[in-house]
Amino acid sequence: MKHFFLALLIITSFANCTTQKPSYVDEIKLHQYELNTQYADKDESPLTKEDLKTFKALDFFKIDKNYRVEAKFELTPDTPVFEMKTTTDRLPLYRQYGIATFTLNGKEQTLSVYQNQNLMTDIEYEDYLFIPFNDKTNGTLSYGGGRYIDVSIPSNNEIIMIIDFNKSYNPYCAYNSKYSCPIPPKENNLNIEILAGVKAYGEHH
Repeated sequence: MKHFFLALLIITSFANCTTQKPSYVDEIKLHQYELNTQYADKDESPLTKEDLKTFKALDFFKIDKNYRVEAKFELTPDTPVFEMKTTTDRLPLYRQYGIATFTLNGKEQTLSVYQNQNLMTDIEYEDYLFIPFNDKTNGTLSYGGGRYIDVSIPSNNEIIMIIDFNKSYNPYCAYNSKYSCPIPPKENNLNIEILAGVKAYGEHH
């Protein structure tokens, strides 16, 4: 009988462990692992063949939950479609879908949130929104051409949008000049350092 109760105790303890929600740090670590897995895969990686041979992992800033912000999201339904500049002659069509306002490190910030006009007709990307941004780490700690964040269209006309800079990533141009990458519009130049997400990919790799 003693063995039965011991086994029951172990099973109960295990069940309690498995039902625990993963922590925020675990969530971001999983995101980083998935990104590294993609970059190590020769069929999916933006890396050059040479860099792929020696690739181990991307360099990330320390995970910091302060960079997961709740932004007030305001739709901008009447904005015109425009051609977003890229690192090549390609000019993809975007529209400002809304404006996100948030406070970070004691300063109020705003970012324009864009919708790609071609992707919106693709079922897989119909709720996809795009935030390209520059910040004060550009060209030193982070890639000089800015970084990107992917977000989804808030459901039920929510006025809150979660923007997680820990999930910000580099344009493919940071790794390989063969790509054409959107250049963040000036309105998305942040006057603070975003010490989160993927760092610059340089000689140290």
